[in-house]
Amino acid sequence: MSRIAYVNGSYSPHGQAVVHIEDRGFQFADGVYEVWSVFDGKMADYDGHMTRLARSLTELRIDIPMTRAALTQVLKEVIRRNRIKDGIVYLQVTRGTARRDHPFPPPGTPPSVIVTAKNIPAARGEAQAR
Repeated sequence: MSRIAYVNGSYSPHGQAVVHIEDRGFQFADGVYEVWSVFDGKMADYDGHMTRLARSLTELRIDIPMTRAALTQVLKEVIRRNRIKDGIVYLQVTRGTARRDHPFPPPGTPPSVIVTAKNIPAARGEAQAR
């Protein structure tokens, strides 16, 4: 089965998912990421990760890209589409696409949202957690 990714509102095959060349996450590492462990299809410490994500985005002055409910739906949908039982789901939020320049882009520049997921066998995942 081909992996599915979410990029800025669209689900696509992992190998065809595209981020704009001038996305500030690519150009400047200007973004925030979170990685959730997934056990039995459910994200571990969901609230803790969401709290840290909101705090990090606020500290970096990156707009929160969507409501918590909408983001939750995207994360769950990526887990579902990839049939993740035990694995990870990865979220990256960047400052978005703007002309390559060092100052921040103008207010209102939409952030980019990228979500991927993959299965990791439980025994391997538990060993990595130690």
